[in-house]
Amino acid sequence: MAQHIVVCDYDPRWSDEFDRESALVRAILGDNCIELHHIGSTSVEGLAAKPIIDMMPVVRSLEQVDAVAAEFEKIGYEYLGEFGMAGRRYLRKGGDERTHQIHIFHESNRHDIERHLAVRDYLRAHKSVRDEYAALKRELAAKHPYDIDGYCDGKEAFVQRMEVDALAWKRG
Repeated sequence: MAQHIVVCDYDPRWSDEFDRESALVRAILGDNCIELHHIGSTSVEGLAAKPIIDMMPVVRSLEQVDAVAAEFEKIGYEYLGEFGMAGRRYLRKGGDERTHQIHIFHESNRHDIERHLAVRDYLRAHKSVRDEYAALKRELAAKHPYDIDGYCDGKEAFVQRMEVDALAWKRG
């Protein structure tokens, strides 16, 4: 069955869920984990979102991450390797009705780390952009309730512009 795309009002419990799940992730990654960030729409207070907790661990070694793939599978994650993005390890939990996603980057991959954090922080600081993004996501979820590609394609231009603006804002 295809993933059902549902965009919900912001839920303050998402932060608590991040805290719970990130403790499990940190336990698996151990000393390899340098940082672990809550990213994506559920990390932005007030932003409507698909109720999927996105986590971004920053690690010393991707090879060490690969070595503990089975540990992630024991707590319900699919370990999908790079999954279309060189230098990333991607994991997801919940099957088609996904609940969590992990995007792991090596500490040297500052480009991807910084762009994720810049977008998150930009949305936190710019209510008008956050509200415009929420409206777009709601519209696309209604238009493409079982078409994740259509939903993502519909957001692509907005997200790309927002990322450019966020990085310029972050750099001052």
